[in-house]
Amino acid sequence: MPVSASLFTQFDSIVDARSPAEYAEDHIPGAVSAPVLDDAERATVGTLYKQVSPFDARKLGAALLAKNVARHVETLFRGKDSRWRPLVYCWRGGQRSGAMAHILREIGWDAKTLEGGYRAYRRWVVQELQRLPHHFRFVVIHGPTGSGKSRYLKNLQRSGEQALDLEELAAHRGSVLGNLPDRPQPSQKWFESQLLAALSALDPARTVYVEGESRKIGQVQVPEALIRRMRASPCILLETDLETRVTLLLEEYRHFLEDTSALNTQLDCLVGLHGRERVAEWKALAARGAWREFVERLLVEHYDPAYRRSSHHNFTLLHEAEKVRIAA
Repeated sequence: MPVSASLFTQFDSIVDARSPAEYAEDHIPGAVSAPVLDDAERATVGTLYKQVSPFDARKLGAALLAKNVARHVETLFRGKDSRWRPLVYCWRGGQRSGAMAHILREIGWDAKTLEGGYRAYRRWVVQELQRLPHHFRFVVIHGPTGSGKSRYLKNLQRSGEQALDLEELAAHRGSVLGNLPDRPQPSQKWFESQLLAALSALDPARTVYVEGESRKIGQVQVPEALIRRMRASPCILLETDLETRVTLLLEEYRHFLEDTSALNTQLDCLVGLHGRERVAEWKALAARGAWREFVERLLVEHYDPAYRRSSHHNFTLLHEAEKVRIAA
């Protein structure tokens, strides 16, 4: 079955028959991992195919596949009744998903395969992320670092407004100290899969609020069509005094206060912009626990100039923004 926006809602389960490493990099949101070959087995079969013969590789692959699908039937699929309808996919929609779907159909389940497999799904994601942003009316939340943009966005969401939280999807706060201590960033492909799922859940007839972001959030990149649409959208500008911003950032970046070695590593990334002497001064403040002074200097000397340089240049309607005062 070919990829379409409505396809994935037609099945009770989406089953990813690829290896765990392929699944970890990216997968259809909501898909369950049921590899017919694990990473080591896939490598072994591939090596056998190239160095010995395709026949020997297929023979070994078939034996491993049968063993692994049998285990999935006994575990993952054990509670499925006769009416269960799974959609199975692999890399190209060929042997791995075809073999699994065949076994599931022989049991009595109405299993289908995804035409073109993951590769077709990935092409569809890229196409949809080029098309879909143009269907929404965005309002972009602006303000310098620490002004409370993420909190404001979450408050809008709690009040019933539509919000697209790019930093949540990227698992990053979008600055040099934006790494989250307990969440690694997703791969670019998985970020885009989650982004498409989030956009698809929004109502184009209603305004979507989104935080003003750079093209890159940490190590992932916002798709070009979305960033262009955001930069041409009306804005809300948060006005927050410096003291409040320092307080908010001390709350958000508390993990760095507890790990000065990780903090110093991130500060080293700014040597090219500010020079070793200034970065050493920041580090010295952190070393003696002068946290409010440290954060204030980082804001005044690094974040605020960077924000002024980029925001008005990139967001054409920022000068017309509605202003909202944020209190402590």
